[in-house]
Amino acid sequence: MQTVAIDLAPGEIVYSQTNSMCWMNDAIEMDTNTGGGLLTGLMRSFTGGSFFITEFKSRGDGHVAFAPRFPGTILPVTLGAGQSLICRKETFLCAEKSVTLELAWQKRIGAGFFGGTGFILQKVTGLGTVFLDLSGEVVEKDLAPGERLLVHAGHVGVMDPTISYDIQRVTGFKNMLFGGEGLFLATLTGPGHVALQSMPILNLAEEIAQYIPSAPEASGASGGVATAAAVGSVLGGLFGSSNNNES
Repeated sequence: MQTVAIDLAPGEIVYSQTNSMCWMNDAIEMDTNTGGGLLTGLMRSFTGGSFFITEFKSRGDGHVAFAPRFPGTILPVTLGAGQSLICRKETFLCAEKSVTLELAWQKRIGAGFFGGTGFILQKVTGLGTVFLDLSGEVVEKDLAPGERLLVHAGHVGVMDPTISYDIQRVTGFKNMLFGGEGLFLATLTGPGHVALQSMPILNLAEEIAQYIPSAPEASGASGGVATAAAVGSVLGGLFGSSNNNES
């Protein structure tokens, strides 16, 4: 589990969605608000984010740290004025106050109906630095104009706005019925840069769910101990390594 620790000069501000801060010194002041009014908060919550955001302003030499809720990789990205990135709803961790976070509307209606959780995307726009959290290992690719990449929607992480995002039906009856990848794949068409994630949160939840017993099994003490040990073993393997990013 990585963390990002940020040193702030007097007057500097960073913000995050709620429930992301893990520690800070006493030079930091917290201010929880909608980040731009009721409509802004509602639109952010529609993308899967929190209705409120929390701003962290330094009165002196401030220090604040943030951590994601799932194991993965934190990507620091410095955006130029007006530069944007499209990212999954779980990806935003924290950013400078000058970076805006909003809903990214999809141009193609098919992506909305069949994209599942991969359809709800957010857009971050600079000027400033944003820290994005992707689950598992991050694989980055540059797509040439017209180059297409077919991706399970859960593995889409962050991409340039120049990349066209759509949904394509899996070909072949046996592939759809027995392939286990669902009926649709995300289609990413270049030009642009894309960062993919190896471990969608849904996949992690499904793996852990295999070790959770049904209600009758959970009633026995020995069953509860065995279940706890099994889940602990899974989580131990996933959370066994830690890295730190300092800014």
